[in-house]
This record gives sequence, C-alpha cells and structure tokens, in this order.
Amino acid sequence: MVSKKTFCIWFFGGLAAFAITIWFHLPLAIEAVPEGMAEHQRAPDAPTVNAIHAAWQSAGLYGQARLAMISDLIFIGIYGVGCVLGGLYYLRSESGLLKALGWIALLCGAVFLITDYGETIAQFIQLQANAGDDGLANIASSLRPTKMATWIGAFLSLIAALLIERFFRKSA
Repeated sequence: MVSKKTFCIWFFGGLAAFAITIWFHLPLAIEAVPEGMAEHQRAPDAPTVNAIHAAWQSAGLYGQARLAMISDLIFIGIYGVGCVLGGLYYLRSESGLLKALGWIALLCGAVFLITDYGETIAQFIQLQANAGDDGLANIASSLRPTKMATWIGAFLSLIAALLIERFFRKSA
C-alpha cells in the first residue's frame, strides 16, 4: 500500500530534483550550443555530439556537463518513482476519475523511467568516452519525444488528481 505522504515526498522531491538539474544544465547553454543539454539530447549522430562536446570542452564546461547528466540520472529516478507511486496511490481511489488519472500517472511514470534513463545513459556513455556514437545518438534522440510526452502526462495527471481530491474533500 502506497500512502499519500510517501507518493508526495517522492513526486515533489522529484520536482525539486528537476529544478536542481535545470540549474546544473543552465551553464551548458553557450553560443556554440545555444540550447545546451537539449541539443545534446536531440543530436542525431556522432558528428553533432562531437561538435557539442568540443564546444563544451573549449568553454571549460565538460565537467559541468558530467555533473548535469549525473543530476539528471538522480532526478529521473526520484521523479519517475514518485509518478509510479502516485499512480498506485490513486488506483485505490473509489472515484473513477481519480482511478483513471492514477492509471495515466502509473503508465506515464513507468514509460518515463525507461525512456529517460535510456536517453540519458546513451548520452552519458558518449560524454564519458568523449566520442559521439551514431547508434547511441540515435537512441537518445529517438527516445526524447516519448520521454517529454510521458513527463508531461505524469505531471498533469498527478497535479489534476491532487486538485480534484482536494476539491472533493473540501466540498464534502
């Protein structure tokens, strides 16, 4: 049984970790890589990844990129688990709407964990090797749209569930 407190700690902890991760990503947006880590995530091939790495290296940001990706790996786990726990919590609800939102959060959270870890691990391997790889770049860039959609789906479903639950509790 998942308690609301447990789910909220993980979910809101994940959002806090997301804010920290964004903070680590900000310095990576430089003139040569204006969208920072997002460009690395979308890089479709080895030459693009290598150009991004070279730009970060010449700007003295290679260590920052490692730190940003490590923070991303931590965030993914906390937020993804929070979404799955939130989904499990709302699956127990007597309300059909909250139960449906629970299913959305559970499925989106699970798919988010798989796709964002896949994307970020593919990126991190290339960063650690300081060498782009066509296969890994393709994996990362292909997973990004699904990762983004499931992040949003899990977030919106859980925020909606929390608001609906609060509204119904006050009106009862």
